[in-house]
Amino acid sequence: MLVHICCSVDSHFFLQKLQKLYPQKKLIGYFYDPNIHPFSEYQLRLFDVKRSCQKLGIELIEGAYDYEGWMQAVRGLENEPEKGKRCSICFDDRLEKTAQKAIELGISEITTTLLTSPKKSIEQLRMNAKSIEEKYALHVHTPDFRVGGGTSEQFALAKKDKLYHQNYCGCLFALESQRQNQQRLADELMSALGRQILPSSIEERLKLYESVLECEEKGKDFTLKREKFLNYRLLRAYVKDEKKEVIPSYFLFYSWLKREHIKGSIEHEKEGIGYLNKEEIVFVSLDKMNEVLQTRYKNVKELCLKALSVAQEISLRKKVIPSEFLTLNPIIIVDEIALKKYEIYLKSVTYTDTREKLYIQ
Repeated sequence: MLVHICCSVDSHFFLQKLQKLYPQKKLIGYFYDPNIHPFSEYQLRLFDVKRSCQKLGIELIEGAYDYEGWMQAVRGLENEPEKGKRCSICFDDRLEKTAQKAIELGISEITTTLLTSPKKSIEQLRMNAKSIEEKYALHVHTPDFRVGGGTSEQFALAKKDKLYHQNYCGCLFALESQRQNQQRLADELMSALGRQILPSSIEERLKLYESVLECEEKGKDFTLKREKFLNYRLLRAYVKDEKKEVIPSYFLFYSWLKREHIKGSIEHEKEGIGYLNKEEIVFVSLDKMNEVLQTRYKNVKELCLKALSVAQEISLRKKVIPSEFLTLNPIIIVDEIALKKYEIYLKSVTYTDTREKLYIQ
């Protein structure tokens, strides 16, 4: 039986139920999910599905990531609600590709782990399955493993085996709608220009689960715990000099202003640190930064393209502004400090967030 897989939380439970229900059948997983956005999230879910299938001894095939084709298929349905017409077309697409792959492999039975997702309608999925059966010479199994406390069992199993539990369905439109309802920043759609791994980002989660797999392979005891913290995203920032020309600048993590646009002058400089006469803004020369962090950046342009780690930025912040509390002063790295007027534009957000951390016992 070819089993379409959407994510590890659903598949880990669903596949084990299938193994018990059909002990004589060989199960093959098929990860075909071009709806998942962004691509880094797709990579993370695929990584954890591979990890789950490895645990269960199930072969896994990866389908094509045809995101443009999927977007074309749901065009005009961007504002449809969850379980609406867009979801139906999405199901059709994934079930049809699963059917085509099954025929290619000489398999006459398919199913999908979408059936166990509490966010999906089983009735809707069964209607889609029926249309696939009418079109192709194969059988689509549509078991309901949610009944009798199945969903609780599913989540308990995912927690026990430390699987990645995503917090949105997968597609761009569902993500945007969900974040708007939560009045929360859709930071999944943001990536740092300088290849920096940001806290609670998809990239950080992927690194985390790579470490989880490494611990499992080496037989290390470990646990995952959630922590609440103040997160931050820089949306846009620049510095202009007296000539109204934008100069290379790098804003440290947690730089924040109540007003986005400020004009002021650096009236005092000491040992590579300059102080603006407005909003407690601090300038740091590149040489000073290199000295403090023991780095070797040649100029700020290089720094922007190959960013510091967040840990390095916070370390520098604490040394520039010693404090027992977390400071939000804008700290700006420039090539050289000059006692003159500057214009600063800074748009950023701070917000409460949670993330998982790995602890090796």
